[in-house]
Amino acid sequence: MFSIDIKKALFYITAVFYLIFQNKITAQEIERSFSPHHQIGISINHAHVFEGRNDEGQREVLSLPAWGLDYTLQFHEKWAIGLHTDFIIEKFKVEKVYANDDENEIIERSYPIAPALMGIYKPNESWSFLLGFGGEFAREEDFFLTRAGVEYGYELPKGWEIFGTVSYDFKWNAYDSWGMGLGIAKSFGGK
Repeated sequence: MFSIDIKKALFYITAVFYLIFQNKITAQEIERSFSPHHQIGISINHAHVFEGRNDEGQREVLSLPAWGLDYTLQFHEKWAIGLHTDFIIEKFKVEKVYANDDENEIIERSYPIAPALMGIYKPNESWSFLLGFGGEFAREEDFFLTRAGVEYGYELPKGWEIFGTVSYDFKWNAYDSWGMGLGIAKSFGGK
């Protein structure tokens, strides 16, 4: 028959708890402290516009090539601010669906540049949630914009990071666009 030695059982239980808590204490001692740092990133993106128009004026969803250039200052373990700029590298036509006019006008956009001052919340090392304001500037007309986004980054050695990004731009009195991209970034300073 199976018998239990109480002394041996207590010994093994105590040993397991010791190993668990000792490992947790060691992990906390190894964990590094946060220090503010800067990050510069570049990404290759696609901007998608649902209110696009083709040469005949018919509605078409546009997928436009773009670059992203981001500067971020992480001043707290969970908070950062940044200037994130998108460069669409194409001319296109779009319908102004948020205009106050009764009849929506079709406008042309020539290589618009869209910088936005972003507030960034980082719940952990990988995920970032972004919200900010800026403008879209083109030769024809400028628009105020609100941008929201999500990024996922994977840290590489020596302060490098690769990241994926998804964002949505609401251009006041004009049109909306959403984008997605892949990029690489380099951290400078404390991290």
